[in-house]
Amino acid sequence: MTPTPVTPTPVNRRSLTARIAHWLLAHPRPGLRLLGQREPLWRDGRRLHPGLQLLLATGARRAATTADTDWAKARKEMRTMVRLSSPVRAGVLATDRHLPGDDGPIPVRVYRPASAVGPVPAVVYLHGGGFCVGDLDTHDPSCRVLAERSGCVVVSVDYRLAPEHVFPAAVDDCVAAYRWVLDHPEDLGIEPGAVGVMGDSAGATLSAVVCLEARRLGLTQPRMQCLVYPLADVGMRTPSYEIFSEGFGLTAEGVGVFRDTYVPSPELWDDPRVSPIFAGEFGGLAPALVITAGFDVLRDDGRAYADALAAAGVPTTYRCYDDMIHGFHAMLVLDDAAAAADAIATEVGALMRTPPSAP
Repeated sequence: MTPTPVTPTPVNRRSLTARIAHWLLAHPRPGLRLLGQREPLWRDGRRLHPGLQLLLATGARRAATTADTDWAKARKEMRTMVRLSSPVRAGVLATDRHLPGDDGPIPVRVYRPASAVGPVPAVVYLHGGGFCVGDLDTHDPSCRVLAERSGCVVVSVDYRLAPEHVFPAAVDDCVAAYRWVLDHPEDLGIEPGAVGVMGDSAGATLSAVVCLEARRLGLTQPRMQCLVYPLADVGMRTPSYEIFSEGFGLTAEGVGVFRDTYVPSPELWDDPRVSPIFAGEFGGLAPALVITAGFDVLRDDGRAYADALAAAGVPTTYRCYDDMIHGFHAMLVLDDAAAAADAIATEVGALMRTPPSAP
């Protein structure tokens, strides 16, 4: 199929809704006073970012909480929210295409920074959304930031979602996409062998699984894995599920809804392709950058997985953004969250340009 170019939107071009939201989040005090929240919000020794405190107080962050979620509606709402609130950076050429998969073509969007000269590394990006929502459009702004700041080609994968396609459909698509990118450097104008994986939330889990599956299948290990607030154990057994069970966007109940939709059979919850913390052996996996948020039910999952990698000798950097909530990596309307996304992307670029260690 002929690739379809996607016209980039000029940097800092914002809708009226985005301009208003940006100002309010940058100046949250009046809004918090109006809502009766004059005091900072502290939990587990951390202080919530004032802009996010306002965002949560207005009810703008909603998570799935019931088993009869209308997923079509949730997907549409997520796309609309991103379109109205997220600035999109220029300087990146985006092209839509399809990659071959065992169960049919896999839609992807390929981003190439305009500044890139010659073959550059590539990052396969796997979006978040609880395995049930999210697509190429919901994470388009984030992928443009990643491409621009890292200087890498970014291949965003539109893997199949539950409930229409339950586990292991998403895993199969992500592994197939990684394998194709690895095997076709000339087609994408990328450096041979220099392919990494990155994802947020459910996409971070899938990125960890791609590394495990690459090892199992004898594929070249990714140059690096960047896991932004991964779900490492769908059994929900860490303390942060209690500490932040509700009130911070993603709830413990919401995680359970996503899990039960994606993996309806509890006997599969300890499968490493579902819960990578149960891989048992982590030696030989890609160097890792693990990111968590201080006010997130998944915070302890990310820390536990980073600790498991480091204990196995995998070069691992763990960083917790203490005043942030789940999803901050994509909240480009908030200046501090956007700065964090820039910093993470810059670090990814540096990792992708670090030659792999000898086995």
